[in-house]
Amino acid sequence: AFSQGKTDPLPALPLQYADYAAWQRGWLQGEALQAQLAYWRGHLAGAPALLALPADRARPAQQSYRGESVACRLPAELTAGLKALSQQHGVTLFMTLLAGWSVLLGRLSGQDDVVVGTPVANRQRRELEGLIGFFVNTLALRVRLEDDPSVESLLQQVKESALAAYGHQDVPFEQVVEALRPVRSMSHSPVFQAMLSLNNTPAMPALALPGLTLSNVTQEQLMAHFDLTLALEESGDELLGTISYASDLFDRSTVARWAGHLETLLRAMVQAPSQAVSRLALLNAAERRQVVAG
Repeated sequence: AFSQGKTDPLPALPLQYADYAAWQRGWLQGEALQAQLAYWRGHLAGAPALLALPADRARPAQQSYRGESVACRLPAELTAGLKALSQQHGVTLFMTLLAGWSVLLGRLSGQDDVVVGTPVANRQRRELEGLIGFFVNTLALRVRLEDDPSVESLLQQVKESALAAYGHQDVPFEQVVEALRPVRSMSHSPVFQAMLSLNNTPAMPALALPGLTLSNVTQEQLMAHFDLTLALEESGDELLGTISYASDLFDRSTVARWAGHLETLLRAMVQAPSQAVSRLALLNAAERRQVVAG
């Protein structure tokens, strides 16, 4: 409308980002802030400082943030199975994916206590839905595997943990880190080193303006803020995405193999939800033949 000299067709916003920032600063202090911080202190008390994934190279003393990514695809029948499993156990698709991703990270690292970061929209008031501004916060979700739970019981654990975290999402992650006071290192990010994001927002139509042509810019080298980041979004009947990784630590072939392990593990979750997570298959048939007979 602006490019064509027309009046603004959008309704007036009830507030601006500065109003939200002032409200947040005024509300998120005193008892409200301490209650949120107390939750995160309890949730993350005793959590491991580092996810010790088997790296192809020693971790450098200082992160370079160099990264690459491999494509990840969960085909239609697996995606449908994951949605059915989620519905059957009263959890969201994100919670099921978080359970599977955490089991994979735990199996690879040999750790039974895993912390995974995830972005959250953090627009909890209706007035914020149409407002331009960066509200996104990061939550550190802890998944406990020490009792070797079944898939079913793990889904319930993840559900309870995620819902509690959503209820305490207002405090910025930077303040959570300050409150936890973890041992800081230039070699890895604090609190967690693996991320999961599921983009479930409706697809935006391509932007077309008179006399303007838009195209995607490909970036040869990604920035890897974390050791591993699984990013997925629904595309038709499938889940498509990438696993981004710190190339200082991992080879592409390693991460591609782990992407295959993730698909195999998620299939096992769908097929045997009563199975203990330690017994879920990671190797596909060809890999198993290579290990056992090759």
